[in-house]
Amino acid sequence: MDVSGGMARKKINNELWKALQPLLPTVEPSPKGGRPRVEDRAALNGILFVLQTGIPWEDLPQELGFGSGMTCWRRLRDWQTSGVWGRLHLAMLTRLREHDQIDWTRASIDGAAVASPRGASRPARTPRTAASSAASAISS
Repeated sequence: MDVSGGMARKKINNELWKALQPLLPTVEPSPKGGRPRVEDRAALNGILFVLQTGIPWEDLPQELGFGSGMTCWRRLRDWQTSGVWGRLHLAMLTRLREHDQIDWTRASIDGAAVASPRGASRPARTPRTAASSAASAISS
């Protein structure tokens, strides 16, 4: 039986894992004991499975061995907050580009990130656009 519902996805291979693992923080087990932490490699595979298939986090099949959808979601949240996810994402994209594995036919560009042509009229700055511009500058 295909537990992925027909949505097969390759797991991270050993070569890629060797490049990604050093980017992850080391987490010491709790001195209180408790349930063992899901391995980072399994959680990353779960995160990528959900992002690629678009299934809800809670529908991540346990049979895949990636941990629960909530565990994967929390790991993504923690990695995003600490800046780890950005480094992982960049490393994965770099590796995919090196191996010509990016499907550019499915790529899109955000027009807000492209400079307007010379001579184009510029909309008036309203308080809302000014705040939006400031937020963009801060997050960059």
